[in-house]
Amino acid sequence: MKSRRHPQVPSAILASLRKACLALPEAHEEQAWVGTRWRIRKETFAHVLMIADGWPPVYARAAGTDGPVCVLMFQSLGPRVDPDTFSQAPYFRPRWRPDIVGRMLDPRVDWSDIAKLVTASYCLLAPKKLAAAVRPEKR
Repeated sequence: MKSRRHPQVPSAILASLRKACLALPEAHEEQAWVGTRWRIRKETFAHVLMIADGWPPVYARAAGTDGPVCVLMFQSLGPRVDPDTFSQAPYFRPRWRPDIVGRMLDPRVDWSDIAKLVTASYCLLAPKKLAAAVRPEKR
């Protein structure tokens, strides 16, 4: 049986995501079935992977591309709050869960925006006490 090698997430993207994700209380990183994910306890708040040659097919269909492209998946209330923004490139919405959003990552990505997205995703899934520790205080 012929083994197919799939492209790995570029190390610079992984380093930037690690910096944002692992700064969050009790967050940890692990390899997913494809790509890398960051979790708070048993909940995944960020998942990065490569789409190439139409693989993995469920992500390629959701993103509307055969790649190659690096994508970040995260938890969001955004589709309910702002359906237009999260339905237009570089964002996409997979059909398997209405509260998940994908974002294509390109070399021009604003990492401060990405850090805000993963922090918001974390806050949706983390226990209230941990989420409160990273939310800016309301004044």
